[in-house]
Amino acid sequence: MSKIIAGKVFVVGDDVNTDEIIPARWCTTTDLDTLGPHALEDLHPSKSPSGLKFEPYAYDIIVAGENFGAGSSREVAPIALAKAGIKVVIAKSFARIFYRNAVNTGLPITRNYALASGAETGQPLSVDVQSEAFLGTMQPLHRAILLAGGLTAFN
Repeated sequence: MSKIIAGKVFVVGDDVNTDEIIPARWCTTTDLDTLGPHALEDLHPSKSPSGLKFEPYAYDIIVAGENFGAGSSREVAPIALAKAGIKVVIAKSFARIFYRNAVNTGLPITRNYALASGAETGQPLSVDVQSEAFLGTMQPLHRAILLAGGLTAFN
């Protein structure tokens, strides 16, 4: 079985933290749909190799360097990305808490950076999020939760 997600890439560098993914000032709402427009709005310019500012709903796939999602255990960080139109995150490595929050919310993520090697902001990319290449870096339980669509769907 396969599930191909295709779209435009936004590339970020290392150590993008949860405060940059969704600033704390927006995390007081219970209306999760309001988070999308604010995703990555505080991303430090040095963490965007292209020099471009992230535009919500303009990109589908984030390609990141090391330690994506570092910082606080902000559960809404992967939700904010999804609400901004992000369907997949490919990174060299993830902060542990972001990784688990993404799996729990059903946001497809992978540490198989080879799937996006050489990608540049604005380029198209296609990823099979149900392939062994995508899921192969995950523990079996995390894989099952992600394939179910998140922890709530898994239960």
